[in-house]
Amino acid sequence: MLDTIQYILGAGSGVLVGFVLGLVGGGGSILAVPLMVYLVGVPSPHVAIGTSAFAVAINAATGLANHARAGSVKWRCAGTYAAAGVAGAFAGSSAGKAFDGEKLLFLFAIVMVVVGALMLRGRGKRGNPDVACDRENAPKVLGYGLGTGAFSGFFGIGGGFLIVPGLVASTGMPMINAIGSSLVAVTAFGLTTALNYAISGLVDWLLAAAFIGGGVLGGFGGAHLAKRLSGTNERLTTIFAVLIFAVAAYMLWKSAAAF
Repeated sequence: MLDTIQYILGAGSGVLVGFVLGLVGGGGSILAVPLMVYLVGVPSPHVAIGTSAFAVAINAATGLANHARAGSVKWRCAGTYAAAGVAGAFAGSSAGKAFDGEKLLFLFAIVMVVVGALMLRGRGKRGNPDVACDRENAPKVLGYGLGTGAFSGFFGIGGGFLIVPGLVASTGMPMINAIGSSLVAVTAFGLTTALNYAISGLVDWLLAAAFIGGGVLGGFGGAHLAKRLSGTNERLTTIFAVLIFAVAAYMLWKSAAAF
């Protein structure tokens, strides 16, 4: 059982995670897991993963509502991507529960570095705002969805930092649309992973509630800023990549002892 200070820290962490989710559509659980472990002080990495998966899923749903009002969600693409990813998320989370928690964090950080580098390489691509998901690109969207869902479940994350580039690569949509659409999949993957962890008793529901409360507040601010920056695809991509590199470096430093 955590103490009062830890729950307050959990709420504060939620504000930060919600802001990031609203701003870049991903990075929420990239921050949530290390915050749960290193700031709040959750003793078990698996409980931190299960709890953050549920909290980030709910916060992502709040961010999704904000992006939907702004008209930046490609619903058909998002739904197709998420549907394929749910199966992958369940399989991945089942494997993740059986893997050493500290090693999970270390491997997760390595994946973050690779994805951040790929995102920087793709800066400046404006994408096609009129893109639609049809029979021609459906296999590619389903394949990317299944793959990122499995990664999301295995690492116990919402997976937005993988879903955003996955949507861009499989459909060619602009960054702002990928950010908004990714939140459909982040919500679906997070809930799937959280359910799997909850079955094993690896979710702290009170901490999740505190985290969600803070996340709702942060999400509104992040979505508002994302709308202001939406005309500069390159700027959003850079923010996204810098966030990934910074958190990855910290996680590598903290979890290196696992190997």
